[in-house]
Amino acid sequence: MNCKEALPLIHEYLDGDLQGSDSQRLKEHLISCQACHALFRQLEKTDAMVRMLPPVRVSDTLTAQIMSGLPPVKKRNSWMVFIRRHPAVSVAVVFATVMFGSFMSMWNDDTNLMVKGSNLQDVVIEGDTVTVPQGHTVKGDLVVQRGKLKVEGEVTGNLTVIDGSLNLASTAHISGHVTQVNEALSWVWYKVGEYVGMFSH
Repeated sequence: MNCKEALPLIHEYLDGDLQGSDSQRLKEHLISCQACHALFRQLEKTDAMVRMLPPVRVSDTLTAQIMSGLPPVKKRNSWMVFIRRHPAVSVAVVFATVMFGSFMSMWNDDTNLMVKGSNLQDVVIEGDTVTVPQGHTVKGDLVVQRGKLKVEGEVTGNLTVIDGSLNLASTAHISGHVTQVNEALSWVWYKVGEYVGMFSH
């Protein structure tokens, strides 16, 4: 046994935890090593003096002073814990927030007339007015944004008017759904549905 191995065994011996062959090996080392033997005697005296000291009573005031001097325990933010445990939900929320913000910005910034459909040769556009004349048929969906739509003929798909007006003549015939979106929030839902629809096809 060398001195480095002996030091932890000396502490265990003074604590009364050293037994068996380790105890025997330590005794043999202390007999052969004067430095460790001197250290053992010094630690033994220190240990005896500490045991002879009267017990110290700590007052409540001192305890309170010590506790008040410690840094405050940081409160864990429950949102941060949730984000760490559910990263996919966090990403989805951030994505939805960004999309909502961009859609709202588009709603506020865009003032131009937009007409969208697969078959627009039967549509007449004059200024901000879009007309499906009587006797003409628009095959498929028709979307008009920020304009006035007058339907006198036929639309074989869905008809959507966004932030505009719709006038259906008595001769008008719409095969699909008619949707009017005049509020920013409704428009956001419309755009989300359109966006999801692009990926579902």
